[in-house]
Amino acid sequence: MNDSIPVHVGSGPETIRVLKAALADNLLPDTYVSGGALVHMETVSGEQASPAADEDSPLPVTASTITPATLAGLLAEHAYVYRLRSRKDSKGEPEFYEEEVTPPREILSSVLAGKTWPKVPPLRGVIGAPVLRRDGTLLQRPGYDPATGLYLASKVALPPVPDRPTPEQVQAARDFLLNRFLCDFPWASPADRANYLALLATPILRHFTRSLTPFALIDATMPASGKSILTGGPGMLYGQRVMPWAYADEELRKSITAVLAEQVGVVVWDNLAEGTVIDSPTLALLVTAGVWSDRQLGASRNIATVNDRLWMATGNNLQVGGDMASRTVRVHLDPNMPRPEQRDQSRFGIPHLDQWITVPANQLTVLWHLLVLVLDWTSKGAPRAATLSMRQFTPWAHHLGGFLAHHGIDGFLANAADVRDIDEDETRWRGFLACWHTLHGTQPRTAAELRRSAEPTSSGSDEHDPWDGQFITTHTGRLPNPISLGRLLTGQTGRWRGDYVIRSAKDDRGTRNVFWVECHG
Repeated sequence: MNDSIPVHVGSGPETIRVLKAALADNLLPDTYVSGGALVHMETVSGEQASPAADEDSPLPVTASTITPATLAGLLAEHAYVYRLRSRKDSKGEPEFYEEEVTPPREILSSVLAGKTWPKVPPLRGVIGAPVLRRDGTLLQRPGYDPATGLYLASKVALPPVPDRPTPEQVQAARDFLLNRFLCDFPWASPADRANYLALLATPILRHFTRSLTPFALIDATMPASGKSILTGGPGMLYGQRVMPWAYADEELRKSITAVLAEQVGVVVWDNLAEGTVIDSPTLALLVTAGVWSDRQLGASRNIATVNDRLWMATGNNLQVGGDMASRTVRVHLDPNMPRPEQRDQSRFGIPHLDQWITVPANQLTVLWHLLVLVLDWTSKGAPRAATLSMRQFTPWAHHLGGFLAHHGIDGFLANAADVRDIDEDETRWRGFLACWHTLHGTQPRTAAELRRSAEPTSSGSDEHDPWDGQFITTHTGRLPNPISLGRLLTGQTGRWRGDYVIRSAKDDRGTRNVFWVECHG
């Protein structure tokens, strides 16, 4: 017998009862319950030590669901499971001895089949960096935190951060983050830098603010402007998964469900095609859902997962459409030069930042200074910016705006109008309504009459488009038929596009819908 915990088993039913009781009494270390299933924390071997900023950066441990096979291995490692056998001694008398056993697979399956484990600590998430608890204290000790149910699997070994940083520490943190770490990015405006700092701190504050987090769009006018370094900042600190953009909504849904099964704090759709319009009902639903529900891949049952990630996308001159404009925070870079990659790195606050951020010791430096600013803010009562609003994300805006204002960082969300300017859906409809009003004033038209007015007119050998290309099209770029147009117009009735709004009513006979545009500019 070894030094492991002894577990005496017997018949099949007895073995099931004994093992369930032993597991409930914490027989196995680092074992928790998540979604009704037992999971075990284990170190991930063979991961790349220092991935690039635009590569996956997983957490060093993972919560693996315990299967019959893994339970057999864990029992062999941490317990001495035995049964008593009998044999005859040299005198022919019966004697008992212990025989170490591995319970059969069907026994182990029965042990794990239940979903109720009242004595096993619940695991509510795995995080890669310290976070603020809801009471404002900092969860910074690695391992399991009973107060939150979170497991801190630190990507960098961080010294304890003081609850009340000194003024010197706070000034040093501000100076490092603003005047070294972020000073050489070609921010298009102060709002872009402020928005980025808010996003960088968001995973630390998510549990404290109890709020949804908007979608983060990091784009630039030119390649090599530093977009991937900016996403790599939070990715290196909190763990990141980098994925290609799925241009079909169904594929996007599948990739979201798959990545939510992984333990990372940041998900990045990197390097979208230039000018891509991010217009996805699936993504719009994701960023406004505290819990993501979907059919489990490869199975027929539905799963529900807490949406606790920071979702980001990068590309050049990206646009948003549909409902994404009001759910997006933009960070825009504009180097205003032909070859940004040829900038003199020796003059930068941190030369070759793309390589610097991949070094764990440097990640520690960034995280330390960021936490100092956070704890200085909370030590002063965590003041909020109550005048800010952002639809479903107003609590997030209040807290992060207050955090930035406390440290004298101006411009947060001041570029919201810029996001509306890159709203492709808004631009198309505004142009359509403006042209409609110019051509027809406020005269009611049926969808069929309006559609006929979009037909080109001939003048000699030339054709003339009276709408000058502004007539609304389907997502495939084609002119809609009258029925489809009627549906589109009904869906837009009463929705303002700039100074224009569609109104509708029944015709004189009460049999058909008619539409007209009002202008209040």
